[in-house]
Amino acid sequence: MQIDWTHFTPWASLAGGILIGVAAAMLVLLNGRIAGISGIVGGLLAPRRSDVAWRVAFVAGLLAAPLAMAFYPQAPRIDAGLGMLVLAGLLVGVGTSYGSGCTSGHGVCGLSRLSPRSLVATLAFMGAGIATVFIARHLL
Repeated sequence: MQIDWTHFTPWASLAGGILIGVAAAMLVLLNGRIAGISGIVGGLLAPRRSDVAWRVAFVAGLLAAPLAMAFYPQAPRIDAGLGMLVLAGLLVGVGTSYGSGCTSGHGVCGLSRLSPRSLVATLAFMGAGIATVFIARHLL
């Protein structure tokens, strides 16, 4: 196995992880809500009046971040067409439905609360991701 040193970014990855952790902690401590993206977006599909503003602000932040990165010259680029991205999004949506949550809900918030269900879900989606990359890169 070789490390792609030109794309190895431990400090940027650490900073991103810290930001995600702080944001998830702030949401639960200040708002009493779990930062699971599928649950937040799902709450917008069947909204309750007192529950909409923070969800819209959260989703707006999620959408604004990649738009802001478009102005950063060394921003990573996704090497996939629109059809592949739509298919990937649909598969993630189906997976979050079956898994009763998404990677952010289980992997960040659930594991930090020591949830056994989140541990199993995180192991399952990490294993599936590892297997997918192995198959795509080494067998296809």
